[in-house]
Amino acid sequence: MKEAIFLDRDGVLNDNKKPVNSPEDLVLYPNVKEALNKLQNAGYELFVVTNQGGIELGYISEKDLEKIHKRLLDELKQYCKITEIAYCPYYHKKSYDRKPQPGMILKLSKKYNINLKRSWMIGDMNTDVEAGIRAGCKTAKIGKNFHKADVVGKDLMEVVDRILT
Repeated sequence: MKEAIFLDRDGVLNDNKKPVNSPEDLVLYPNVKEALNKLQNAGYELFVVTNQGGIELGYISEKDLEKIHKRLLDELKQYCKITEIAYCPYYHKKSYDRKPQPGMILKLSKKYNINLKRSWMIGDMNTDVEAGIRAGCKTAKIGKNFHKADVVGKDLMEVVDRILT
């Protein structure tokens, strides 16, 4: 079984001070490419799991989201391979995929034969950590401390360095 890193998108990989509703709005944080490269070189398979409730709310279409994710993959392709990007399009509608529920992580782990006990969920929100815990992963939080997270750091590179040591 493989080990994986499940990453939230907004606030982890890219700046989310303003909503990312078009490819031009996607601005990767410094060191993200290098941090993901380190994880991949350490043997982790990489996935993105992101709540995109703006689809249900009408701010963005699934077609727009596909364009944003294509840009993300294009920007990262020289540094790492993201195996798959999963998203939940709902905001109000109850969904087992919307974090803090673990649905996206569990589906990906089954599809790709991932050992969840040896895998990590990295996010910037407490709901990301909760989803990781519910899925059976170790968890890392970027930003403000959350007592349930196994690792906390100021940015993705700091979290990655802590995971790898």
